[in-house]
Amino acid sequence: MPEYDVVVVGAGPGGYVCAIRAAQLGKKTAIVEREWLGGVCLNVGCIPSKALLKNAEIAHTLRERGDEFGFTLDGLKLDYGSAVRRSRTVSDRLVKGVGFLMKKNKIDVHMGAARFAGPHSLMVLGQEGSTTELQAKDIVIATGASPALIPGLQIDGQRVLTYREAILQERLPKSVIVVGAGAVGLEFSTTWSSYGAEVTLVEMLPHIAPLEEEEIGQELTKAFTKRGIRVLTGTKVEGVEALKTKVKVRVSGSEGVQTLEADQVLVAIGFKPNTAELGLEQTGVAMNEKGFIEIDQRMATNVPGVWAIGDVAGKLMLAHVASAMGIVCAEHIAGVESIALDYEMMPRATYSQPQIASFGLSEKRAKERGYLVKTGRFPFMANGKALALGDYAGWVKLVVDSRYGEILGGHLIGPDVTELLPELTLAHRMELTPAEIARNVHAHPTLSETLMEAAHVALGEPIHI
Repeated sequence: MPEYDVVVVGAGPGGYVCAIRAAQLGKKTAIVEREWLGGVCLNVGCIPSKALLKNAEIAHTLRERGDEFGFTLDGLKLDYGSAVRRSRTVSDRLVKGVGFLMKKNKIDVHMGAARFAGPHSLMVLGQEGSTTELQAKDIVIATGASPALIPGLQIDGQRVLTYREAILQERLPKSVIVVGAGAVGLEFSTTWSSYGAEVTLVEMLPHIAPLEEEEIGQELTKAFTKRGIRVLTGTKVEGVEALKTKVKVRVSGSEGVQTLEADQVLVAIGFKPNTAELGLEQTGVAMNEKGFIEIDQRMATNVPGVWAIGDVAGKLMLAHVASAMGIVCAEHIAGVESIALDYEMMPRATYSQPQIASFGLSEKRAKERGYLVKTGRFPFMANGKALALGDYAGWVKLVVDSRYGEILGGHLIGPDVTELLPELTLAHRMELTPAEIARNVHAHPTLSETLMEAAHVALGEPIHI
């Protein structure tokens, strides 16, 4: 019976990072994974979707903006299947990299489905039917989450899809209804529309990108509408009927009850934790009403020796947050100095076109909490690099406490804004103010100058607007 100091269940961005950090800290470590090293993110999520979005960006430029850039393309042919195959190559390379990291850090990998036999014991059902019992002083649950579904709806992989089926199919749908305007829905809408698919985006809440500031959703709606995406907000799905050659989706909203028809429907309404098959009843681990595992700031559950990180804990369901949680968890297991994570201040990124990036409080939330707020906003229309790129929709907005200059949040929509977040989150972490950002000399011409310019605006000293 193999005995370890630490066993991590789940090899996604939270799990494998946690295992590496535990091994670095001298713990004999193993990891259990039922499907893929790298988890959803590397295999059917973050990474292949970004590869597809790069292809989509090029496709959109060739299809819609050739004249602007001086291209004359007669008989343009776009092979969506090739884009999917390229995304698989990118994914495979990174998955092999995770395998290398496991060997480098002397982490044992057990492929199979884990189930608790007790707080310190796991039964692993191997992919060929074998069963192995693992013992460990500390077990970390990093099993992630799965797509939430509309009650009664069956995913068939042909007419009705989740992101898993959508990311792997090499056939471009001629028309598609995307249900849910969070990150998954927005990114697939971007990709498919770029290749010429007819996309209808349905969101039950009042604006798309519903977790972002409302004006972000408004700006993105303008951009999506310009791209030919039909956006229906405040619209609820009443029923889905999958037929042999098409799918019908009945919705109700401001336009009344109507039936939408398309080749496919993508269901992207959120996620549920992967806890059902873990045998947690053998441990006494506490979960909330939605099934997410309850943890403290150390990532510890209510049961000594059992920990949880990433999506299964439901704090902020993003890959980079899971990785940060994994590092903190391993450090607490090892008894070394660590930090407390502030989930509200974590960076959030959506890779639609235009991109969305944010962290911290919205202007409205900051005011509700009693802050005296001032903002600094700068448009990409006034940024030389954005104009040179021909990609200048959107803006950068800083939310600042007017009393002490504390940066309370940042909200960005525009070209490559996901790459601009680290300066802002580092500034917040190091308790810098807009004055320091404004005085930090930014190379010209760069998109990052918009941060400096927004800081100048927040100080009441705008330069280029």
